[in-house]
Amino acid sequence: MSKANNPKLKSWLTVESDSDFPIQNIPFGIFRKGKGFRVATIIGDQVIDLFELNKRGYFAGLNIDNSVLKSEFLNDFISLGKKKTNKVRERISDLFKSTTRKLKSNEKDRKAILSPVGKVELTMPIKVGDYTDFYSSRDHATNVGKMFRDPENALLPNWLHLPVGYHGRASSIVVSGTDITRPKGQQMPVGADKPVFGPCKLLDFELEVGFVVGKKTELGESINMDNAEEHIFGLTLFNDWSARDIQKWEYVPLGPFLGKSFASSISPWIVTLEALEPFRSKSPKQNKPKPLPYLKNDRDRNYDINLLVDIVPENGEGKTVCESNFKYMYWNMCQQLTHHTVNGCNVNVGDMCASGTISGPKRGSFGSMLEISWKGTMPVDMPDGSQRKFINDNDTVVIRGFGEKDGVRIGFGEVSGKILPAKK
Repeated sequence: MSKANNPKLKSWLTVESDSDFPIQNIPFGIFRKGKGFRVATIIGDQVIDLFELNKRGYFAGLNIDNSVLKSEFLNDFISLGKKKTNKVRERISDLFKSTTRKLKSNEKDRKAILSPVGKVELTMPIKVGDYTDFYSSRDHATNVGKMFRDPENALLPNWLHLPVGYHGRASSIVVSGTDITRPKGQQMPVGADKPVFGPCKLLDFELEVGFVVGKKTELGESINMDNAEEHIFGLTLFNDWSARDIQKWEYVPLGPFLGKSFASSISPWIVTLEALEPFRSKSPKQNKPKPLPYLKNDRDRNYDINLLVDIVPENGEGKTVCESNFKYMYWNMCQQLTHHTVNGCNVNVGDMCASGTISGPKRGSFGSMLEISWKGTMPVDMPDGSQRKFINDNDTVVIRGFGEKDGVRIGFGEVSGKILPAKK
């Protein structure tokens, strides 16, 4: 275990007991400073400027060029490699632990380095070159199969043999807090003989976790199960917004297109795999059938991360509509990345892969309104007396995620997005 993960560590910064960002976390993100940007981390409610730490000598010996820490995105920082970025994480842990006074006693440096999170603008942390979305929750895939295909044969023949995925739209991935405009497109109403055009009527969220590629490969090179974690920098919360009526009409034969590409939202902090190590959990048994040898999973590669989704009406009280967990994944991140590259597909630093909707075994743990309302037949009662089958205009969807163990809570903050009416 990294010394930065020690559950006994305390910071001289104030950290509330329910904070997602104790000293054991130290995620990475980007915030706007003047006309530029800075690489940052956060402890408690204090955003820490890594450029200022480096400029003032607190990263002495790590040999990090200042330009890397003034970037608009984390890609250059991640490209330093895990050996270097883990040393940064451990140096920050040493600087801010309760027994270290070097920075604590320097008021001038503290003022330059620290900013309350409510006073800064957190921006898109990654320049996403390519984005792949998977479909790896067995409960979710089974629910969809029951709704739209044969309930007795809900999973398609290939699903238990490989992590199904598709290439999504990188340019429309946005940071938490970005408003989302209701998409328009073709839909085929039930009983109609030709499609109609208009605003999506069945707008949905998808509860997902994304991972960021931290190490590139060359064309023709494959990642394997043994080295896959070396290529994963960290995780972020991911909302794969979905226009179900547009998606249903277009997806045969080539899969998702306009029903998905209008927007996806991510949380602003990338939590490292190293910080999540205490929450590693057992992977599900895969023996009926057994995966082909290149996908054989012989380690615990799932993570016990609680996931919650709230729907918040405009000027109204919100409601938690989903409580799920990342451990429910059937195909884990390593299997996803291994399969993604088995054909020689190259990946680059900053590429993003998303888990696919994460559903548990019961309605309260289903990761989309499609499942929660069971295709609109079981509406959700809201505190204001209204109901939701899908997401209404001016609703805000908020996803949160965290793990807890040995009195330490490691979280992601949240990813939120408000739905605006379709443009004319």
